[in-house]
Amino acid sequence: MASHIERRKFLATLGGAAASWPLAARAQQDSKVYRIGMLETTSQIANETNLNAFRERLRELGYVEGRNLVIDYRSAEGQPDRFPALASELVGLKADLITTRGTPAVLAAKNATSTIPVVMTAIGEAVQTGVVASIARPGGNITGLSSFVLDVSSKRLELMSEMVRSLRRIGYLSELNNAMSQLEWNNVQKAAQSLRVETHPLDVRRTADFGHAFNLAVETHDDALIVGIGGIVQANMSIVFELTARHRLPAIYSSREYVEAGGLMSFGANYPDLYRRAAIYVDKIFKGIKPSDLPIEQPTKVEFAINLKTAKTLGLDVPPTLIARADEVIE
Repeated sequence: MASHIERRKFLATLGGAAASWPLAARAQQDSKVYRIGMLETTSQIANETNLNAFRERLRELGYVEGRNLVIDYRSAEGQPDRFPALASELVGLKADLITTRGTPAVLAAKNATSTIPVVMTAIGEAVQTGVVASIARPGGNITGLSSFVLDVSSKRLELMSEMVRSLRRIGYLSELNNAMSQLEWNNVQKAAQSLRVETHPLDVRRTADFGHAFNLAVETHDDALIVGIGGIVQANMSIVFELTARHRLPAIYSSREYVEAGGLMSFGANYPDLYRRAAIYVDKIFKGIKPSDLPIEQPTKVEFAINLKTAKTLGLDVPPTLIARADEVIE
C-alpha cells in the first residue's frame, strides 16, 4: 500500500514538472535580451521618423528597449567608407541581427558576416547590385525590403517635366560611386531620351562637393534636379535645400520627408512603412525563420507629394493635374 502511494506521489510530481516545462522554456525565451545593430546612413535625429516607426512596431510585437531589447545605432554620417568599420563593430558587439539602409551599408554587412541575419530596411535594387541571388529566394543571411528605386526614377523625371513645362535639361545629384546611384542614373538617362530631355550628372562624394555641383548646374543651364538616394545627399539635405532655393532650381526627391522639410516634390516609397515592415522580418527571424526563406518585399505604398509653398517661392505655377494626383499637398 505504501509503495502504491509513493508511486502516485512520484507521478504527480513528474506531471507537475512536465506541465511546468513549457512555462520554463517560455520564461527563458522571454528573459532573452535581443541585440539589434542598425547600420544607417544618417544620424538618429535625422532618421527619427523612420526609427520611431521601427521601434513602435517592435513594441507591438513584444520587444521593448530596456527590457528584452537593445538597439545599437551606428551611422556613417554620409561617409560610405565608414560602413565596413561600423559593420565590424556591430559584429564585435555580438548583435543577434543587423539592419541596414542602402547599398553600401548592406554590402559592408555582407562582407562582415555570413552568419548574423541581416534585414534591409530599404535597398534600391538587391539583385543587380549583387546583394542577393534573387528576390523570391535571397539565399544566405540577407533579406528585407526594396524601396523600388529603379522603377520610380523614370517617373520622377516625368513628374518634373509636367511641373516645369520648358524642361530641356535636368541634373542628377547623387554620389555616383554608389552602385545603386549608378543604376538609377542609367535609368534616368533612358527615360530622358524618350522625353527628349538632356541629362547631366552632378557627382557629390563629400560635403564640400555640393557648392561646386550647384555652380555646375547653373553654368550648364539645368532647368531642374533629380536628387538621388545616396547617403551623402541624405546627410546634407539642409545644404541641398539652401542651394536649390538660392539658385531657384526645382528639385524632386526620393521620399515625402524631404517635401515636408521644404523640398518641392517627391515620388517614392513610404520609408516609415518600410521600417515598420522590417520590424516584422526581425520578429520572424528571432522566432526561428531563416533569412534565406524570407522573400524580399516591394513597397506597398508609393507616394507623390508636393510643397506648394516651395513652388511659390520658386515662381512655379503647379498644374492642377499634379495637385489632383498628389497623395499629400503642403500649403
